[in-house]
Amino acid sequence: MTNTLKQHILFDLDDTLIHCNKYFGLVLGEFFELVHHWLGHEKLSTDEIRQKQIEIDVAQVSKTGFSSGNFPNSLIETYRYFCRKLNRPIHLEEEQQLNKLGLSVYEQEVEPYPGMVETLETLQKEGHYLYLYTGGETAIQQRKIDQMKLSTYFDNRIYITQHKNESTLEQILQRGSFDRSSTWMIGNSLRTDVVPALTAGLQSIYIKQSDEWVYNMVELQQEPGSSFYTISSIEEIPDIIDIKIKQEIKQRPLN
Repeated sequence: MTNTLKQHILFDLDDTLIHCNKYFGLVLGEFFELVHHWLGHEKLSTDEIRQKQIEIDVAQVSKTGFSSGNFPNSLIETYRYFCRKLNRPIHLEEEQQLNKLGLSVYEQEVEPYPGMVETLETLQKEGHYLYLYTGGETAIQQRKIDQMKLSTYFDNRIYITQHKNESTLEQILQRGSFDRSSTWMIGNSLRTDVVPALTAGLQSIYIKQSDEWVYNMVELQQEPGSSFYTISSIEEIPDIIDIKIKQEIKQRPLN
């Protein structure tokens, strides 16, 4: 493989390389139990509580980006909403309990997806340039990176940003002088990974998760064509990239 065929591959972190959403699900389960205990099982359904929390959470993230305060605040605001709806007093100690519960999601042990190490090692050995592009607060995301020893693969090619959208990705691409025809964005979010990548003229691999966060789900406005792939496992990535490179070689004119 000649150097011109080396690819620049940007990876998302949460729910692409490591588990994340399942921990939010576990905390939400505890939250639903608390609200039912405080306000009454017969007055509220779990689905009703879930939908209100999602509505508040998505609105906050859309406004402020990936801040650690958004999730606990969404629990507190959901609790307040239903207290008011049921004419039930709001208690400070209950809000403090919810804040602590919400923040506990960021203290979970980091767990890689199956095949994470093998996939990164394969791509590294093939000579591709690997980058990490993740949304969130620096201290929280860096802790995950350090625990997984991801600098082994990404070195200093790590971008941690409060917002993940078209303009943020464009700034990264321009600063790094990326060749867009050989640059990939890989992630589990249509909103923050796929759409910005396709808008920027990159190739994108979407890792579809079974229980995706509502914020990440958007409709693709146009048919993305051959630059877009959907997979269910990170282990499929090296083969996709290899096949794409071989296709490009075949399409090159013979001299």
